Amino acid sequence: MKKILRNASTKGALLLLGAAFCAPLLFLLSGSVMSRYELRESLLPLMADQDQLIGWHFWPWYPTFDHYVKILFQTPQFFVVFWNSMKLTAWILLGQLVIAVPAAWAFAVYPFRFRKLLFTLYIVLMLMPFQVTMLSSYLVLNGLSLMNTHGSIILPAVFSTYPVFLVYRGFCNLPKGLIEAARIDGAGEWMIFRKIGLPLASGGILSAVVLGFLEYWSLIEQPLAFLEDQSLWPLSLYLPEISLDQAGYSFVASVITLIPAVFVFLSGREYLEQGIVASGLKE
Repeated sequence: MKKILRNASTKGALLLLGAAFCAPLLFLLSGSVMSRYELRESLLPLMADQDQLIGWHFWPWYPTFDHYVKILFQTPQFFVVFWNSMKLTAWILLGQLVIAVPAAWAFAVYPFRFRKLLFTLYIVLMLMPFQVTMLSSYLVLNGLSLMNTHGSIILPAVFSTYPVFLVYRGFCNLPKGLIEAARIDGAGEWMIFRKIGLPLASGGILSAVVLGFLEYWSLIEQPLAFLEDQSLWPLSLYLPEISLDQAGYSFVASVITLIPAVFVFLSGREYLEQGIVASGLKE
């Protein structure tokens, strides 16, 4: 009996925590289908800067999809910033696959001099926040005439050290004997990398792609610092530009922004867990 009560209490506590975590999403979805009058009435204390709490109900009195129609069919600027985000994220992830995966393979397989020292330097760079490297990045990008272009966002992200670290852990789990056996059989280094390394470490590579998408889809600081032309802004900078009197459009834009991230997360959740586990293993 005690065991049953303990299990029931544990499940109840988990359900309450799950409901608490889902509350912001329900808040977002309900706000996206509220009428303008209902939103104005609910958010009036916030908009008028009053010392009162906003009144909110998760099921709208008069649901409407007018805000979705306005954003999807009558706001061309929204599609411009949406495709800017898609372009930036796609090029960054593609560049990271070209740069980070071979670099991680070299760190994991080839015992060259100062390998551990260089890899430690990679880890130190990974721990530095953007605020620390912003000035040096600005000087380099300005010298390359990349300021106010998408290249100023793509180039630094392509050479990020975090995907190297994550994919490196996946390559470290490969059996060394398997690689040596392939060399004895006459396989070249490129064939070993392509036929053995990439398939067996695909979990770490895909986890790096999933984490990279979740990070670069919602970039704020880098575009804000390096992009002056608003037509080049990603979707993450479009949302703060929506004023409070257009709260319905803000809710809808937030829902649409959330859809690709949720889809990628659910599709790559298994690989993401594998990558997190691999990154926690000691060398």
